[in-house]
Amino acid sequence: MEAFVNGLNGILWSAPVIYILLAVGLFFSILTRFLQVRHIKEMVRLMFKGKSSKAGISSFQALSIALSGRVGTGNIAGVATAIYYGGPGAVFWMWAIAFIGASSAFVESTLAQIYKVKQDGQYRGGPAYFIEKGIGWKWFGTLFAIAALIAMAVLMPGVQSNSIAVGMNNAFSIPQWGTGLLIVAILGFIILGGVKRIANVAQIIVPFMAIGYMLVALVIIAMNITLLPEVFTLIFKSAFAMDSAFGGIIGMAIMWGVKRGIFSNEAGQGTGAHAAAAAEVSHPVKQGLVQSFSVYIDTLFVCSATAFMILFTGMYNTQAEDGTYIVNNIPGVEQGPGFTQAAVDSALPGFGAGFVAIALFFFAFTTIMAYYYIAETNIAYLIRKKNTKTAMFILKIVILIMTFYGTIRTADLAWALGDAGLGIMVWLNVIAILLLTKPALLALKDYESQKKLGLDPVFDPKKLGIKNADFWENDFKQDSDDRL
Repeated sequence: MEAFVNGLNGILWSAPVIYILLAVGLFFSILTRFLQVRHIKEMVRLMFKGKSSKAGISSFQALSIALSGRVGTGNIAGVATAIYYGGPGAVFWMWAIAFIGASSAFVESTLAQIYKVKQDGQYRGGPAYFIEKGIGWKWFGTLFAIAALIAMAVLMPGVQSNSIAVGMNNAFSIPQWGTGLLIVAILGFIILGGVKRIANVAQIIVPFMAIGYMLVALVIIAMNITLLPEVFTLIFKSAFAMDSAFGGIIGMAIMWGVKRGIFSNEAGQGTGAHAAAAAEVSHPVKQGLVQSFSVYIDTLFVCSATAFMILFTGMYNTQAEDGTYIVNNIPGVEQGPGFTQAAVDSALPGFGAGFVAIALFFFAFTTIMAYYYIAETNIAYLIRKKNTKTAMFILKIVILIMTFYGTIRTADLAWALGDAGLGIMVWLNVIAILLLTKPALLALKDYESQKKLGLDPVFDPKKLGIKNADFWENDFKQDSDDRL
């Protein structure tokens, strides 16, 4: 099983594939004239604008759900793994994919809004929907929905729950199965309440956990502030093969930086687009810009916090491709949360293991919540107007079982399965957003034109020649009385 999964990952994440993903992000950045720089102020402003409605959630709630998916074990374990295999230079390539990936996140989230639908009294959307309505390929939309369902409900939850269980066992000696039962109990209560309960929980937990984590990182950086020039020099030299120790693994630095960056920030993966579609906005670009900024929050802020804690304290190992060690500062410590725990403990003795375990719990738990919401959306796409209650109940049971199973299986297999699920989704979604570049760019141009006139932009797809944006042509006006 593990050999097959690793072979599949060897194809999905081969070197040419990594460079193609970088090229796609750069392609969108150029076409949007680097909106991720031009519209930063607008992104921040829009995060706190808008309110929820009977059918939709607010922009901030949609951001929180998307961040729930983005900010997870990849921000702690994933960063450490990237440094283990790719050295400090991998951190630069994580930043690079976040910067150019922000444009990919904008495109997919804007498309999710353009082609969203009102289904069972709430807004639904995402790659499966915009593939069918935008490209006209129902079979391809169905393929994505099935792939997303398998990835989100079966393959990916175990990555998150495994990291929680391992962290709790290391810090508090809690049996992994015991942690699994606790996770399942809390998760079951939340997902039974639907998207509104998920949004309400996410908008409280996500800001709290991210700010708390970054504050601890700032304390450690402040304690080692004299090392700031040395750490940044090490990152940049290693990223471009200018460091004598790490120069021989530049390919690994790029591959692991991009792979773990995409795993963490999910730009181009299509996951954030599901939450984006649920937002109550007057123009698709509003949520596209908000979701673009969420990539920055995830990688430039939270992932960087982990990287800096590890690099400033020197609590890491880096393995060469031949299995020998380039750096072996903490012998016997397995790559993953152990690096971050060692880093915090070295600066704040006795605090590291518990802090990282609790951070992992919140980060990874909220990600599993987001996975459920994404899986639910794709179930709704596949079943449509048929009775979805039975299917949704089965989905809840499956994701709870797989979450528990993840706590007791090996970390290597958990990550391998997660990488495979992510890789399949990424490729299906990237093909779709490349084919649908035009409507996303038309929407951006329309938004910018209305802003120049001093208007609060309102979307009219007919005026732009965008077809099959049925919600905006019909339901948007009809729902005006329901907006709070």
